[in-house]
Amino acid sequence: MRAIGNLVLSALMLLAALAPALAQDGEDVAVINSGDQSFTFTVEIADTPEETARGLMFREELAPDAGMLFDFVEERPASFWMQNTLISLDMLFIKADGEIVRIHENAVPMDTTPIPSGEPIRFVLEIPGGRSAELGLEAGARLEHPRVQAEVQPQ
Repeated sequence: MRAIGNLVLSALMLLAALAPALAQDGEDVAVINSGDQSFTFTVEIADTPEETARGLMFREELAPDAGMLFDFVEERPASFWMQNTLISLDMLFIKADGEIVRIHENAVPMDTTPIPSGEPIRFVLEIPGGRSAELGLEAGARLEHPRVQAEVQPQ
């Protein structure tokens, strides 16, 4: 009987330890709505200085429906480069309300030339190089994700 009690206690401790990860459930899916089409990506979140600095460096592949979502918490100008990045990427620069305002296609692996946002943005979604053109994505498309804030309309 004591073994069952220990097992139950261990299970409860494991659930308590996993609670923060479970609370963020759903953040690994991002949807881009473009016209009457929607495209779903499985994303990793980069929202700490360390995660943002590393990004997708040293990766040798990225699935067509995968990406990394950088969250700067508030809108600001941003600039990226491809140092130590081994694969071509498309960079989607996104406002806090989810509007994609700029797409930089096929960033060149290992290139240290800055790629600026062009205006203040909150998010950058990196997806495999050439994927934006394949899907017909353009500025004006919208990102749907739990971190995106709907624009508040004045009353």
